[in-house]
Amino acid sequence: MSYVDGFVIAVPTANKEKFLAHAREFDPMFLEFGATRVIEAWGDDVPRGQVTDFFRAVQAKDDETVVFSWVEWPDKATRDAGVKKMMEDPRMDPSASPMPFDGKRMIFGGFTAAFELTR
Repeated sequence: MSYVDGFVIAVPTANKEKFLAHAREFDPMFLEFGATRVIEAWGDDVPRGQVTDFFRAVQAKDDETVVFSWVEWPDKATRDAGVKKMMEDPRMDPSASPMPFDGKRMIFGGFTAAFELTR
């Protein structure tokens, strides 16, 4: 079974192309450091709930789109080593390429695959 890092982000809708350019620049580093797959999913059919929802989770504003992303790793050890290498890599310096969204409102976490069904 694999290990997955999940992310939910509020991105200004006007910054979609900037976000995708940022992802194209940085996401290959995940693969370089051991990830097997990276997905960036731009919100398309994200309902607003009555109690909780993705919008509330990241305090999305009316002019923002919710992005759901995940990185698949072969296992947690590979993920831990890969993330450590990324954080030490000078390409990750935020002053060189700032994030096109408010990183303080991003939610993220690591998950051990408990069940997997494929076709």
